[in-house]
Amino acid sequence: MRGPAARQLALVALAGALVSTGAAAPPTGTTAPPAKVPVAVGYGGAVASVDADASAAGIAVLRSGGNAVDAAIATAAALGVTEPYSAGIGGGGYFVYYDARSHRVHTVDGRETAPATATEALFQENGLPIPFAEGQTSGLGVGVPGTPATWKSALDAWGTRPLDKLLKPAEKLARDGFTVDSTFRAQTELNQDRFKDFPATSKLFLPGGALPVVGSTFKNPDLAATYAELGRKGTGALYRGPIAEDIVRAVRTPPVDPAATRKVRAGDLTTGDLRAYATKRQDPTRVGYRGLDVYSMAPSSSGGTTVGEALNILERTDLSKLSEAQYLHRFIEASRISFADRGRWVGDPAAVRVPTRELLSQRFADSRACLIAPDRALTSPLAPGDPRNPAPCATTGKAAPTTYEGENTTHLTAADRWGNVVSYTLTIESTGGSAITVPGRGFLLNNELTDFSFVPAAPGVPDPNLPGPGKRPRSSMAPTIVLDDGRPVLAVGSPGGATIITTVLQTLIGHLDRGLPLVYAIAAPRASQRNQTTTELEPGLWNSPLRAELEAIGQGFRQNPEIGAATGVQRLPDGRWLAAAETSRRGGGSAMVVHPHGRP
Repeated sequence: MRGPAARQLALVALAGALVSTGAAAPPTGTTAPPAKVPVAVGYGGAVASVDADASAAGIAVLRSGGNAVDAAIATAAALGVTEPYSAGIGGGGYFVYYDARSHRVHTVDGRETAPATATEALFQENGLPIPFAEGQTSGLGVGVPGTPATWKSALDAWGTRPLDKLLKPAEKLARDGFTVDSTFRAQTELNQDRFKDFPATSKLFLPGGALPVVGSTFKNPDLAATYAELGRKGTGALYRGPIAEDIVRAVRTPPVDPAATRKVRAGDLTTGDLRAYATKRQDPTRVGYRGLDVYSMAPSSSGGTTVGEALNILERTDLSKLSEAQYLHRFIEASRISFADRGRWVGDPAAVRVPTRELLSQRFADSRACLIAPDRALTSPLAPGDPRNPAPCATTGKAAPTTYEGENTTHLTAADRWGNVVSYTLTIESTGGSAITVPGRGFLLNNELTDFSFVPAAPGVPDPNLPGPGKRPRSSMAPTIVLDDGRPVLAVGSPGGATIITTVLQTLIGHLDRGLPLVYAIAAPRASQRNQTTTELEPGLWNSPLRAELEAIGQGFRQNPEIGAATGVQRLPDGRWLAAAETSRRGGGSAMVVHPHGRP
């Protein structure tokens, strides 16, 4: 490894203080839940996710000889049980895979799609946008799920284990139950008013009308049966046949409690829409940064283009030598600029022209970087530049604010003994998705179509993210893999809606430029500027003297108690894997390796 990455072996000793014997999955057959620790180092492969049961499912697959793709799918299926408000087979996501044999990075776009009947007026009534809440909790916001098809695409291309074997740990977890923690209870409570209006959702998540008790066992036998059916018949069973019919019925005639007063709009999804769904295999985005190659997800996600543009903007500045205040100032401004360009240019490339190559050019980044001054902040909304015709320090057209994007999702990273790596972000959009549980099936449906702009972000400004037939809504998911001369250095990603982009960017530069061990780069207090009037700060920065230093040069702030929940894996120079997750956000994450105490 070259540059700051070469320092990581010495810094691992610092991170090692966080490692415990819980860094490996428990032996098969044990009933106690695995310990939850944020960092683990060892051989044989690694998995990091927000949940210990899910990470353990992935580690068990690696231990039995499966590869990183197999482990990622087993982990994702388990997250559908233990993180049902963030992800599951009712949603979609983006899968980024590094193949150690070819030294190439591949991606699968498993984003949800709009019905064939969708128009730009999908979320309008009499020419005006409907209230966001009426799009969020409705059949109208439900897109065709992409997660099961993503699993099939990844397994067909790179997996080594059959789907039924990979779903078994999640099926068992759903049938036998998992231990409720404070995060699961809090997320249930956040959704209590929505959930109680849907009998199938209330029965599952609010049994007897009460919130789940911390320490109790939560079971989902309907989901266990659904996983078993997918294992027998393949993921196509969700896109045609009885499961598909149940999904369509729940969308077109939302199963609402007759006593509910909530206005729940029906959607227009059909069985034809489900049958027509297909994932997209496509090239990743790629930028060079500090001599490394940074790969991520191309549109329909804006994650790769926006993180990539921001890295290109920062490339000309030695962030390692700046004061903490100036480092944060540069990070904030690069984020602001790249979000301005994202809003104008990025949408589903199947429906709109997206200048991906131009957005990721160093020439365009340099034309935008010159807007940054060390002694004053830019103001938002900032107008976009034109990547097709970069002009130094120029903006083009009218500024438009960044539209709202739900802040829940989940992310996992996995690596195996052969050096293959997966970075996978998956979601059902809002915490709790649409709040509609498919009756008898045990999973929530997404409300992903609310990621579309309900109306243009600003009058007279072209908006590439308006709804359309079969269109994928723009995403901010940014599963990322970093290579050095074709070899993996690290992989990282996060949930958090539009804050995903700033979380991934801040984690990357904290690790690569500031020399933080990966677990500390993940744990560092976060800022998120998304071309908005003020920048969000977590308490660690809000309560810091740095805030006053930045305010003195014109930065404005608002507080956010928690931004993102990242995970990552890193290849160390001695061949070991380091898995890292959150130390406290969302109750802390779970990092595990196959052999934490040395080679087998």
